[in-house]
Amino acid sequence: MSIQTVKANARYAALRRRRHQRDGSDASPEPRWTASWPFAWLMTILVAAFGGILRFVRLGSPRAVVFDETYYVKDAWTMLNTGEARDWPKLVTIDGVDVEIDRLFAAGDTDRWLNTAEYVVHPPVGKWMIAAGLKLFGGADNPVAWRASVAVAGVVAIVLITRVALRLFHNLPIALIAGLLMSLDGLGIVMSRTGLLDNFIMVFALGAFSLMLMHRDWARARLRRQYAIDAAARTARFKPGRRGLILQRRGPMIALSWYRVGAAFLLGMATGVKWSGTYLFAVFCVISVLWDAWERRRIGYRAWFTTGLVKDGLVAACYMVPIYALTYLGGWLNWFLHADSYMHDWAANHPGEGVTWLPESLRSFVAYHAQMWQFHTTLDAPHDYKANPLTWPLQVRPTSFYWEKLSGHPGLCSLAPDSQCVAAITSLGNPLIWWAGSLCTVTAIIIAIAGLVRGRIRGGTTREDGGYWRIWAVLAGFLGGWLPWAQYLNRTTFTFYSIVILPWIVLAICYVLDWLHTHAEIGTYRLTVGLGLMLIVLVSAFFYPIWTAIPVPYEFWLSHMWFRSWI
Repeated sequence: MSIQTVKANARYAALRRRRHQRDGSDASPEPRWTASWPFAWLMTILVAAFGGILRFVRLGSPRAVVFDETYYVKDAWTMLNTGEARDWPKLVTIDGVDVEIDRLFAAGDTDRWLNTAEYVVHPPVGKWMIAAGLKLFGGADNPVAWRASVAVAGVVAIVLITRVALRLFHNLPIALIAGLLMSLDGLGIVMSRTGLLDNFIMVFALGAFSLMLMHRDWARARLRRQYAIDAAARTARFKPGRRGLILQRRGPMIALSWYRVGAAFLLGMATGVKWSGTYLFAVFCVISVLWDAWERRRIGYRAWFTTGLVKDGLVAACYMVPIYALTYLGGWLNWFLHADSYMHDWAANHPGEGVTWLPESLRSFVAYHAQMWQFHTTLDAPHDYKANPLTWPLQVRPTSFYWEKLSGHPGLCSLAPDSQCVAAITSLGNPLIWWAGSLCTVTAIIIAIAGLVRGRIRGGTTREDGGYWRIWAVLAGFLGGWLPWAQYLNRTTFTFYSIVILPWIVLAICYVLDWLHTHAEIGTYRLTVGLGLMLIVLVSAFFYPIWTAIPVPYEFWLSHMWFRSWI
């Protein structure tokens, strides 16, 4: 046998080992990667700490109300002080001069709200999260307090995406790459440094998805243990002199788990931030039930689809939907407790209208929601940074949150004293991450379909489907966090809403990396990953000043506007 043949056989054996490690051992129901959890957690914390530095350093800059902070931070402040969101004047006259309320608020004059309740078009949970940061970090006088909660949420998201990737791919380096990409992405950084709501939806959804994956591992282990018992009983049934045992031909019930309870709660919280959480709840629940049903099929149980639908799906719905709904309602508790809340007295003022069989408070609540629904489904006001949802994954039209000309030459402006000095916050993701993630999403679908078709052509069984269930994990965020927006193409929407799908952009990249790890030579794989990460780090370093309002020369800012649509 030639040396070349020996080397080729060794490479083939190494690839087979990596594929086996990725898919997990069918003989063991427990994930094999948990053995190194202390080291994995240490590395996760280090990656999250790095991301935390990018998010918390200069968090109070700029000392200005940035973009929609004018709604959410001020609402949170009045909720903290009065229990409900209050109206604010647009202008305040001081010594005969009209001053914008946002300038006064940023300067520390934070108590000029009105007594009337404000008409808010999003549920209260996200603003209560911001209010918690205001309470813990010094009040509205400190801009860090406006943004502390979203920054914490951004760091938590790094931890979650790392653990989710580890659970999906059973590969610590790939999991750490996921955490690093989340740390370095510009949209993740901007949304973690601005007091808006969407970061909370993302972290609640990612936490719920992590729990759904934990449920899958638990259900898979339980199904396999029970099937081993059933198989032994089936064998004993036909032994002479033995009494036949009753077999669980369709498998045990796996609908009830604390993981799903927690997921329903977190998705209720996500919906309590913005209604878009409803789609995530629906998609995650359907995918979780399909995972369990498919696992029944892989193991060998009969009637796997109907059993999964009835024995798992319907039973899970009977407790997950109430938990989800009650969590959402709980976010409105202060609205029910304050008689002067917006539209709280609607039912009393409109007898015989609305859902008449409900108590007055719930009638008013439903009428308020109908008004909110009308607002969200008909909003088509022109805006300079309006972005078609179909373009979000490519970051075609990022939103300019902040842009100011500065006097003097602070920061990096000192490098070009003859240039105009500016500070900007542009909610633009790292282009390489988003473009690669979009490409990898399509590639992942092709890989999964090709793998399944190839397995069927070769006559493979369901046990040999490998890890192709993971494609649904990659697509879950897109199906629940992006695709529903296709029904609102004429609505005024913004690219920064896509922060919700950032974790799944990252997971799509990891999916393809995992495939390369098991199909490419190790040297090629390492070179590809190394060069890719180096380019992503360099691009993030280049864009970081315009993500964080670091003063820069105008020409430097302009050099980041690669396309006219980015200006």
